[in-house]
Amino acid sequence: MKLIFEKSIKGRDGYSLPHDLFKEIDIEDCLPEYAISKDKKLLSEVSEVDVVRHFTKLSKLNYGLDDGFYPLGSCTMKYNPKINEKLASLSNFIYAHPLAPEETVQGCLEIIYDLNKLLCEITGMDEYTMAPAAGAHGELAGILIMRKYFVDHGDIRHKMLIPDSAHGTNPASAAMGGFQVVEVKSNEKGTVDLEELAKLMDEDTVGLMLTNPNTVGLYDEGIEEIKKIVHGKG
Repeated sequence: MKLIFEKSIKGRDGYSLPHDLFKEIDIEDCLPEYAISKDKKLLSEVSEVDVVRHFTKLSKLNYGLDDGFYPLGSCTMKYNPKINEKLASLSNFIYAHPLAPEETVQGCLEIIYDLNKLLCEITGMDEYTMAPAAGAHGELAGILIMRKYFVDHGDIRHKMLIPDSAHGTNPASAAMGGFQVVEVKSNEKGTVDLEELAKLMDEDTVGLMLTNPNTVGLYDEGIEEIKKIVHGKG
């Protein structure tokens, strides 16, 4: 597929305005000198229909969940029912300002509170935070909680275990949290090698970052044993 610059024809316009309503003006008469670029910009000269067809064709080259099987297990938003996406995109919710007065956003606060309680009930956790804005942000929050736990217990640890199948944000988040990243090899099934994990999990390791299903879409059936190994020393 050609780049849009390769479709450019000198002098071709992407619009047409009636000359009796709009007269031509010199841009230098409208802007101060500092706002006018002296360099020639690489802009394609194509018609409007060429632009529409170019980007429509590009969009058809994309592949996503609505096109077929998508096994990336670390990103769960793609499994959401369409009605959930519709509700999550309601303007009164997504455009609420973080610093808005509490009395004006009681609906949003109620949703957040109820979601917190539901997640605690489902998972058995004591509390949740809704502060992280995205997956990687949540990873970092979890890592900082782990580090704080050990620091408060006078136990300074330096390593974080991460499977070789992990999403790229995992090692990045661990590094931002101040930990040395140690890779855990996968077994022939594409899940965590338990023997490898047991060897690497030591008293200098804070824990293991694990997504289940993993990044290649496989559910790690050894999760109970993984928990025992990690919690035994972490």
